[in-house]
Amino acid sequence: MNVLRTLSLSATTAAVLAISTTAFAQAPAAGICVPATEPQIAALFDRWNDSLRTLDADKVVANYAVDGVLLPTVSNKPRTNPAEIHDYFVKFLKDAPQGTIDQRIIKIGCNVAQDVGTYTFKFKDGKKVNARYTYVYEWVNGQWLIAHHHSSAMPEVVAGK
Repeated sequence: MNVLRTLSLSATTAAVLAISTTAFAQAPAAGICVPATEPQIAALFDRWNDSLRTLDADKVVANYAVDGVLLPTVSNKPRTNPAEIHDYFVKFLKDAPQGTIDQRIIKIGCNVAQDVGTYTFKFKDGKKVNARYTYVYEWVNGQWLIAHHHSSAMPEVVAGK
């Protein structure tokens, strides 16, 4: 009888472990860092910039965490929720902006990454704006999203631009 009970408990334990292992493999548990590389983080700007090309504010906002913050280049108002970020991009996208990274520094931590540097925006009327930027990304529900985005026009004229 004890042998049967031991076999039954062993089988139950194995089944529970198999189910638990599968569940944990689907999403990182608290304290587990999702690996990321510099090229992966750099590609997040490309994803954001590609969403600008669609001229669809909803597609741009999809890059931001629900509690993300945008400190935009051409607005004095901090945008602290999806509706405010959407409102900014509805106006910003009217000029068909496209960004190019000029210089960047990427730092990667545990489920957080920073992309900091300078970029140039070109608009449909031919105008260019040189700006500084900071993107802070966080791993949320299986994807990298923008937790903080700060962009400000360069305070000094950039030679040759």
